[in-house]
Amino acid sequence: MEKTRIGGVIRRTHLAQIDVLSVPDRPGVAATLLKALGDAHINVQFIVQCIDSENRDHMVLCVDRDDMAQAMALVNQVSPQICAGCVRVNEDVAIVAIFGPDFRERPGIAGQMFDALAAEGINILAISTSISTVSCVIQRADLEKANQELLRTFELP
Repeated sequence: MEKTRIGGVIRRTHLAQIDVLSVPDRPGVAATLLKALGDAHINVQFIVQCIDSENRDHMVLCVDRDDMAQAMALVNQVSPQICAGCVRVNEDVAIVAIFGPDFRERPGIAGQMFDALAAEGINILAISTSISTVSCVIQRADLEKANQELLRTFELP
């Protein structure tokens, strides 16, 4: 079977995942949360937000683990303001991503990546995509296995 060519694999470690869950959907929720973190000079390296069938927002953020305590304090401080139902943290996650030109014009790339990770028993905690990347938050302990499987699955330059 011919491998799909990609530009490469990106790995980021030393991250914490902060989930802000069950927030009533309305304008300004993301702004309030991300402004508080930005004003404290905390870089949010991964952001995903979705709305469930009951019109509740769920946001997943990844920050450097060294910023986790301060980030959690700020998130907990603004949680009542945004009416968050639950805030939780996963202290040891990583991001693995594949990148390449024009992923939007190449159907099946994400499915290949997810299939490769699933075959290795790696659970995906969150997904984010752009025109040229597919990024997954996974447990840090699974990063090396994920990287090896992606290198086997895809052709790199």
